[in-house]
Order: sequence, then C-alpha cells, then structure tokens
Amino acid sequence: MIFARSRRPADPRAGRPNSRWRSGAREARLRKHGRSKGLVAAGTALLVVGASGVAVAAPVPGVPAQRRTIADCANVGVDPPRVPDGPVTTLRLDGDSLTVDQAFRVLTAPRLRVSLSAGAIRTMREYRRDAVALVTRQSPPPPRVYGWNQALGPLKDRPISPAESKEFQKRVLASHGVATEPVLPGRIARLALVIRANQMARGHMGVRPELPGKFLELVNKGVTPVLPQVGSLGSGDLQPMAVAGQVATGIGGCASWARPGRPTRVGRAADILRAAGIAPVELEMGEALPIMSGSTVVAASAVAALHRAQAQADHAEGAFALFMEALRAEGSSLDPRTHDERRIPEERAVAARLRRLVRGTEFMTDRTRVRFNPDDSHRVQDAVSVRAAPHILASLRQSMDHVAKVLAPEMNASTSNPLVFREAGGRVGGGVGGGVGGGVEFVMGGNWDGAVLGHSLDALNAGLVDAGVLSQELSARLLSSRWSYGLPANLAGGKVGLNSGMVQLQTVATALIPEMQARAFPSGTLSRPAKDGQEDHNSMAMASARNLRENQVRLDTVLAVQYLMSAQGVDLVVHGIKDRAAPPRLGEGTRRIHDVIRQTIAELHDDRNLTPDLERMLHMVNGQAGEGLLRAVRGPAG
Repeated sequence: MIFARSRRPADPRAGRPNSRWRSGAREARLRKHGRSKGLVAAGTALLVVGASGVAVAAPVPGVPAQRRTIADCANVGVDPPRVPDGPVTTLRLDGDSLTVDQAFRVLTAPRLRVSLSAGAIRTMREYRRDAVALVTRQSPPPPRVYGWNQALGPLKDRPISPAESKEFQKRVLASHGVATEPVLPGRIARLALVIRANQMARGHMGVRPELPGKFLELVNKGVTPVLPQVGSLGSGDLQPMAVAGQVATGIGGCASWARPGRPTRVGRAADILRAAGIAPVELEMGEALPIMSGSTVVAASAVAALHRAQAQADHAEGAFALFMEALRAEGSSLDPRTHDERRIPEERAVAARLRRLVRGTEFMTDRTRVRFNPDDSHRVQDAVSVRAAPHILASLRQSMDHVAKVLAPEMNASTSNPLVFREAGGRVGGGVGGGVGGGVEFVMGGNWDGAVLGHSLDALNAGLVDAGVLSQELSARLLSSRWSYGLPANLAGGKVGLNSGMVQLQTVATALIPEMQARAFPSGTLSRPAKDGQEDHNSMAMASARNLRENQVRLDTVLAVQYLMSAQGVDLVVHGIKDRAAPPRLGEGTRRIHDVIRQTIAELHDDRNLTPDLERMLHMVNGQAGEGLLRAVRGPAG
C-alpha cells in the first residue's frame, strides 16, 4: 500500500500527526467535489490516522472494487473457504521439540488447539524481566539495544525514549507492513504463527509470553492473518510478519475467521478480532521487532513445499512405473545390484519402490513385447531418460531430505536480533547484567537470515523441475511410434490421421517446462543491497519460496499429463495384441494406479476434448479429488 499525505510533513515536535494530514473520508469527499489539491493520485491508498497516530489504508479511490484486496480486505482469497467439523489437533510448544511431522499436522489440520508449556512461560517471564530491567536502569547507563531503546535499520543510532516505546512498537509494525499481493495460502500464514510462537518460547527474544500466546489464540479460534507475499527480501520476513503483528494488535491488516460448518469470513483485523472475541495485544518495549525479525514465513513455506513435494515425488514414481508398463520397458534399470553399487540410499529406495509397483508385470517381458510388436525382439537398452529415472528421482529425494534437515533446527531456534542471553557465570533472574548480579546481556547478530532455508528451497526447486523435465520427456516418447516401439502415433485411439490423439495434451506439459526452468534459477544468488547500505546482503529466500510454490503447481499438471498418456498407452498395448491368449497383466502397483484412473477417466477412442480429462486427472494428482491415486501409488504399506 502507498500512503498519501499533504505537502507539509508531520510535525515531530507535536507528538501527533500534523493538523494538515487529512483523513481518508475527508480526502475522498474533497476528491469527489474536485477540491483536492492534487495531493492524492488515482489508485493511491488514502491515509487514515487513528488516535494513536498510526496510519492505515482507507478504501482506494481510482481502483475498481473487484481489484481491491489487501488495502480494503475485499476479494481476498482464503484457504480453505470452509472448515470441516472434526477432531481437534492439540500441540504444546516448548521452543525445543517442534518436529517437521507436527508442522505438517498444523498445516493440514482443520482445527487446532496449541498452547505454551509451563516451562516455556516461566523461562520467557524470567528473560523478559531481566531484559527490561537492563535497558531501563538508571545507573550505570543502560546499553544501547537495537529495537529496544534504539531505532531500526539505517536509523539504528537514533535513541527511543521509554516514553516513546509503546508508540514506537505500533509505528514499527505500520511502517514495515508495506507489501502487496498475491497473499499467502492461509494454512502457511497459520503455520507461521505457530512456528514464531515456538521460537519465542525459548525466551531469548525477550518478549512476554502474552505475545506468542496471542498468536496461538488467533490460531485456536480460527483467525488467520492475510499475509502478502511480495516485499520480503528473506532478511527476516519483515513485511508479512509486520502484517501479522498488525492483526494481533488490531491496528491494521486483514484477517480471515474460519469456523466449522460456516463460511469463512474475511475483513479488517479489528472487526474480525471483535467478532471472534479476541482482545488485541498491546505491545511493550522491544516486542515489535521479534515479531518480524526472523525468516518465519519462509520456514512455514518450506514446510508446505516439503509436504507437497512428498506427494509429488511419489506421483513422479507412480507415473514413471505406469509409463514403463506402456513402453514395455526393460526392468534391468531397476536391478538392485546396480543401485547397491551406486551406494546412494535414496536411489536404492526409489528403485525398490519402483520394483514393488511393477512386481508381477507381464507387460515388461520379452513375450509381451513380441506379442505386441514382432519387430521388438532385440531391444538392447532403453533410452537414457528411462534408465536414469531412478537416479533423477533419487536426487529429488535427497533435496527433500535436506530441506527437512534444515527445518528441524530452524523451527526450534531463536531467529531474531537482538537476542537475550545469560551473562557468563550468571543465571536468568539473577540480575540485570552489565556486571550487576551476573544476569543477562543483549547480543546483536544475524539469526534472522534466511540463506540456509533459501538455498535449500532453491535446491528442492531444481530437483522438482528436473523431475518435471523427465516427465515431459517420457510422455513425449509415447507420441512416437518409433520411440514407443509400435504404439499408434500420438496415442490415437481411433484411425490415425482422422484422429490426432493426445498430441496437444502432451503440448500442455511441453509449454509448462520452460516456465518451470525459468523459475528454477537460484534466487539465493541474486542478493540486492537495501536500506541505505545497512542491509547490504539479502538472502532473497522469499523469492526462492515463491518460485518453488509456483513450480509445484506447474509440476502437478505435467505429472497429470504423464499419467493420462501412460494409461492410454497401456490400453493401446492390450488392444494391439491380436492373438487369442489372455491379455498381459500389469504389476501390483501399476494395476492399482490404472484402475483408479479408469474409474474416473475413460480411455480415449475417437478424439474428444481432453480438457475435462486433464482437469480430473489434475485433481487426482493435487489431492482435490481425494487421495485415492496417492494411496494406489503408495500401496498398503503407504
């Protein structure tokens, strides 16, 4: 959002906005009657100044209503639109033991009840008491502490008096919440609140337990901040988490309110909090910065990406196994001796799963190859894409493992600046530090940095894009009678030529691959300096998360194309065998996969528009149609 003001700036001596600042309502009236002095351009958010002096956005003149989102809390997409009634998932946070699996449950559970442990509350109170005592002592003079009694960014050398402290917290959230759409999925925003509460529970951020407690109250009552994606440089997720802070304090921002069995309501945070029976939290000294200073939204995005990648990696294996059946591929590329000799655990596991999926197959045998195509009796080895698939998919699994390895400590770490620690030889609660009683001291560092997370997401993005490229290459092989060892051209189910088959379906996947490749460039190498050189290196981890999220959407479609074409290829093999013997059998897992697809999508005979088929297949891949296909891929043990 952009704030508009009069030509004269606010008078800093008055402690309140200059009298010439105009309210949004007054400015709108003046614009309507043509008396505005050109102070506000069309499409610019107007300024509304509350009693506290905090500026928030009013309705945006010049912007069509259907385009208003963050500034007006209108037309904001929510996720999910309804919350199903069901069991409540409970979780207790202690700052030390939040697992990736628990984060997955927070991400997917319709209803949550999350609380702080008694030990965490006690630790936070002790750190808070001593930290406040240290920065407010009279003698000796207190240390200068960033964000507590000093301003932020390039203004870090300017002091903040105790009398200004509460107002400073509000203005920090207001000034740092400058961002724009698209907005984050609601489940990611909710998870970000839980992760931040867990990180605060360690005590080293020096905040009162009431602050993370308010985040958890929002979560427990179904209230989720509407967080913008664009603005963060991966150096603390300042913009989206500042908006989260605005929501928790009721000073601004938008929020959604989800209740079981009722439509989700979206509106201004203050209105939503009031309707949900939540009292806004009032921030005290040093509490605004810990809300923002930490790559919490990137961490929540990484959890969501990893959760989706687990299903996508399984689908990549399932689609490849069905492709092998359609191609009547050689099984030697799955030979355990080959993969044992490579000595890569993920590769062994991928090959083992693929062997289980095709176990018992009669398609991948010399007999079926010759029954279908008598000329296919001397196949030496399949193409590189077929033989290298277990290795490529193993690389994806390795990048997933690395993200999980990074996330586990990140979610249980004090990712902020500054941090409060015991002085050497001291104890929390033992004094105010600085040589007085051996209490606490502030340490200013860079724990907010998102580089480790960002680089791991870049690597995961690369692995997923490579899996997408592989999928597109494999589906392309099925279009060619030569590359597919005799399948009808374009996988046409009727007369070839009169029917074009699936060629345009495969083109959809081909069109998406360059987009995926363009979005696979590692954002972590694209640092740009900001804020007058004070923040001269930025991780760009949010860009990494956004690129990954967009590519995961594309990958779902690419895999859906491969599933459809492979299922068609299997059917055409059966139809192409002219002898009277029984048709060949699919493997144990591929039979399950083929059956699930055919329960919803019919085989292609004469040409028809395949868009509905692709949409239905896509919904099976992305889970919108349930998890029947994923269960078929994973099998009884999955």
